[in-house]
Amino acid sequence: MTASLLTLNSSVFSKTELLLIGHKKQLAKIHNSSLNTTPHPFCNIGFIFDEHLTFSGQISSLSKSCYYYIPQHRCIRPYLDSKTASTIATCVVHSKLDYCNSLYYNRLQQIQNSLARAVMKHLNSCHTTSILRSLHWRKVTERIQYKLMSLTCKALTTTQASSLHELITVQPPRSTCSSSLVTLARPPTSSSL
Repeated sequence: MTASLLTLNSSVFSKTELLLIGHKKQLAKIHNSSLNTTPHPFCNIGFIFDEHLTFSGQISSLSKSCYYYIPQHRCIRPYLDSKTASTIATCVVHSKLDYCNSLYYNRLQQIQNSLARAVMKHLNSCHTTSILRSLHWRKVTERIQYKLMSLTCKALTTTQASSLHELITVQPPRSTCSSSLVTLARPPTSSSL
């Protein structure tokens, strides 16, 4: 750069934020005095990332947001029929639960159970499987599986998701009883770190 008479402004490094992601051992290998590596979460596309990808900040923020709306829903629930209550709950809370849910689904089931109890006017100690079934809501893990299968089907059958289609490899069919099934090959995984 100096041969081209270009220099970096020293204020660029003070304004640029850098997030180093990895295991504790991997992060300990990085020794660069010019980098300010004070760990703090950052928000990108509405999602909170941290250095170890635990998503604890995102889960905490989402839980606070959802648990704020559930008591509000309980307050207006006596004035709503069950279809309207279910629609409002789906619009307000389920939309939050569905965004990036495959990354942190463990805590989301608790929120969905609490929401289902509020919609159906049940006590907090009530079992939720039958409530979810009566509302025609899938459990969080089932919602994630459905979303992934829908994305995969769309990538295989249309040209809209061409970048995803390039990542999917279909295994050649075997001569078995289930040969009409489409089987996907597992992509090779490797890590350079």
